[in-house]
Amino acid sequence: MADEEIRPAGAADVPAVADVIDAAFRPYVERIGRVPQPMEEDHAANVAAGRVFVTGDPVLGLVVVEAFEGHLFLDTIAVHPTAHGRGVGRRLLRFVDAHARALGLSEVRLYTNALMWENQRIYPKYGYELVERRMDGSYDRVHYRKRLL
Repeated sequence: MADEEIRPAGAADVPAVADVIDAAFRPYVERIGRVPQPMEEDHAANVAAGRVFVTGDPVLGLVVVEAFEGHLFLDTIAVHPTAHGRGVGRRLLRFVDAHARALGLSEVRLYTNALMWENQRIYPKYGYELVERRMDGSYDRVHYRKRLL
């Protein structure tokens, strides 16, 4: 798994993207009391826009990113539960850093639901610093950033 490429998703990957996101986020539905936003996204539109990158055959992990002025926004990172503990998430986070640098961006930003406390333990281990916690509509989110050297 360590040498699996990370590639742009194509139209044929849309069902796998939906499956991985569903499998990764479904356990949070009961905890947060609603469907997490990544499960409601238009996966086909994100793939068509070139925002989705996948790894594995079959797809086991993915990121959804969007470039903005000065930073890359990591909208979603998802690893299928069957691939947990295999370094997929770590490789995807490294890819995001490299992708941001390749685009000439010096920062990566992301947020996670405040009730997804597992994520709040993970992101600081990869250099993300807490920016703030705030309500975004009906979502209680914890915002992070990582400055790239």
